[in-house]
Amino acid sequence: MNRTPPASLEEAQARLLALVSPMPVEHVDMEGALRHFLARPVIARRTQPSANLSAMDGYAVTSQDMAGPWQVIGESAAGRPFSGGVTAGQAARISTGAVLPRGADAVILQEDIARTGDVLTLSGEAPVPPHKHVRPRGLDFKDGQEVLARGHRIGPAQLALAISAGHKYLAVHRPPSVFVLDTGDELADDPENCAPHQIPASNGIMLAGMARMLPCKVTRVGPVPDTLDALATAFAKAEDADLIVTSGGASVGDHDLIKPALEAWGAKIDFWRVAIKPGKPILVATRQQDSGRPQIVLGLPGNPVSSHVTAYHFMLPLLRGLLGAARPVVRPLLMPLGAPLPRNGARRTFVRAHWDGISVIPQAVQDSSALASLAASNVLIDRPAQASELARGEMVEAFWLENGGIA
Repeated sequence: MNRTPPASLEEAQARLLALVSPMPVEHVDMEGALRHFLARPVIARRTQPSANLSAMDGYAVTSQDMAGPWQVIGESAAGRPFSGGVTAGQAARISTGAVLPRGADAVILQEDIARTGDVLTLSGEAPVPPHKHVRPRGLDFKDGQEVLARGHRIGPAQLALAISAGHKYLAVHRPPSVFVLDTGDELADDPENCAPHQIPASNGIMLAGMARMLPCKVTRVGPVPDTLDALATAFAKAEDADLIVTSGGASVGDHDLIKPALEAWGAKIDFWRVAIKPGKPILVATRQQDSGRPQIVLGLPGNPVSSHVTAYHFMLPLLRGLLGAARPVVRPLLMPLGAPLPRNGARRTFVRAHWDGISVIPQAVQDSSALASLAASNVLIDRPAQASELARGEMVEAFWLENGGIA
């Protein structure tokens, strides 16, 4: 019997991430970079904006003459700058985003101007101070400046910034290959043909879907019967996978065969229990590949909610580590309770709940087999061991589930 005390969540995560080194670096175009993490910082190759620009429609003048009247001598439009310059008593019609003419350092809004032919005079209140409606050169970033740090996740805004900084390609880590395997004699492959003694095999598609929230290459196999021969055949298909994720069979019961099957395959077992609920049994193993990189095996519980919670706290951080994320482990958010929470038990518990935009409300059913309450949840409330009862309106820490959480 294993008498080693279960590890805390943070201890187990640190132990798992210590096995991880980022995948090799490759350069991809902007379309292929989305959802990746930067392998190298993005350094600006240009200055943005590259000249002083107008932030509004109006007239460009010199701040040495803000009283007028002015003679309109030209126009500067976005993409079509005025080639001349302005001095006292002169103005150039200017549109938003257009380059300020030489000598101009102020923009008077068109609604503050009365125009008769090419002569301008002030109308209404005095114009705003100089530079108010000017976007100075380098306002966004300057040539040589780091605009995105290594390990930053690339979303649509980051793509736009990298392109604006003069980049066509970005350095990212190669997508890891993930092999997802669910096991159990009780699992039915066809949900439309499921005998009373069976349950549809849902964990594999769930875990594969979670992995695909990150840029991974996912292969799914199963369900696999609870025999050593069947498991050996399945593991043989995963020879080249960077990460193997199993659900079911990872505990120490008579029919839990993942551990002996991995040992027979040549994997080194590093098994621990984690002091969380749901999801206490976790199995971690490594196997050396011909490339020299360790192949990592993550064995998750078979109960679907336990499988989901442990995948959230272990599989996704591990994948983010392989992808070079600066912070592989997600951080909780503070949220007000929309309903009371009873005192917690001896294990740290992750309570399925729904954030409605105002408060977070725990689901009524918390059994580790109940998928309906999981599907209705968008957060996991983090309840420390022996936590006292909480009233409605008190603040709790909660992990955001959608898109794999906020890292």
